Amino acid sequence: MAKPAHSPNDAPAKKVVDAQGLVLGRLASTIAKDLRRGDQVVIVNAEKAIITGTREFILERYRHRRERGSREWGPYYPRRPDHLVRRTIRGMLRYDQGTGRQAYGRLRVHLGVPDGYTKAKKIRPPEADRPRDHYLTVEEVSRELGWR
Repeated sequence: MAKPAHSPNDAPAKKVVDAQGLVLGRLASTIAKDLRRGDQVVIVNAEKAIITGTREFILERYRHRRERGSREWGPYYPRRPDHLVRRTIRGMLRYDQGTGRQAYGRLRVHLGVPDGYTKAKKIRPPEADRPRDHYLTVEEVSRELGWR
């Protein structure tokens, strides 16, 4: 007997990740792995993820990224916190190839917690949960870049 084309066991997992207090780079690498595996990932509280380092170093690095290029030709670097998180994850995917674009399409990033995800079980990847002495939240970086 032939196996059906889609069985319930083959369905991609949908993960809801709470980014509050998680290190952005470590979070992005674990999310990128999940996306490449075929999982659908929803990130909530994206503005509360943290970027480690001294304030001056972080802001200098992000201002340089933001001011690079030109208005006409780019590259365009985002200001909004949810877009910053998406861009960080995009950098860890093979975005220029079809599989990377498909993986990137399975990612959703939200500011705060939308109504549909308030009761959902939220995952906190342990490898991204490393407290540091010096850090800024993604929201603070976004405000320094001119968001709101």
